[in-house]
Amino acid sequence: MNPIYIAPSILSADFAKLGEEVADVERGGADWLHVDVMDGHFVPNLTFGPLVMGAIAPMTKLPLDVHLMIEKPEEYVPAFAGAGAHLITVHAEACVHLHRVLHLIKEQGVKAGVAINPATPASAVREVLEDVDLVLVMTVNPGFGGQAFIPGTLRKIRQLKAWKDELGLTDLRIEVDGGISAATAPLVVEAGADVLVAGNAVFGQADRRAAIGEIRESLAGLA
Repeated sequence: MNPIYIAPSILSADFAKLGEEVADVERGGADWLHVDVMDGHFVPNLTFGPLVMGAIAPMTKLPLDVHLMIEKPEEYVPAFAGAGAHLITVHAEACVHLHRVLHLIKEQGVKAGVAINPATPASAVREVLEDVDLVLVMTVNPGFGGQAFIPGTLRKIRQLKAWKDELGLTDLRIEVDGGISAATAPLVVEAGADVLVAGNAVFGQADRRAAIGEIRESLAGLA
């Protein structure tokens, strides 16, 4: 079993002091830093682009897990790779030629991920599982932080874990994003997830080390 990684999402950080926020979760024990990029078209919110991400990259040693919730992501992949992304995830729903886009990401020298929204079946990514380093299951509808976890997404996590085992993809990561807390983390890990994106559950707390620790403690005893 892969180790469980916790990736705080800077979507829930205080943007007025973003550098301090990033340093705080790094000191608090985060494994990755999740960067939600939204264009106001693919999802109903607008966040930031490669320039802001490029300013974050020198501030941290954490891997930057960049989640592109945007239309035509292939047009922006090189810019985010150049800004310091370690892994770039694109949505299956946003890519007409998904296989091509995933290989474009790898051509930039970074890892590639594919994401699916709550209403998208796991079968939408079945044919590219051997081409990616990570598959991201959205456990809320993308666009805004602070939403409630959608229990029905657990079925997709279990299905992806079954395919991962069937294909022998031991290095494939299954990530979840949305409504993750100490209450829901054990559910998704039992289903097969091993990267947990946490927004408000970490950045919404005054003590980020304690918040990350609480999530880890909730997983104690899970195989």
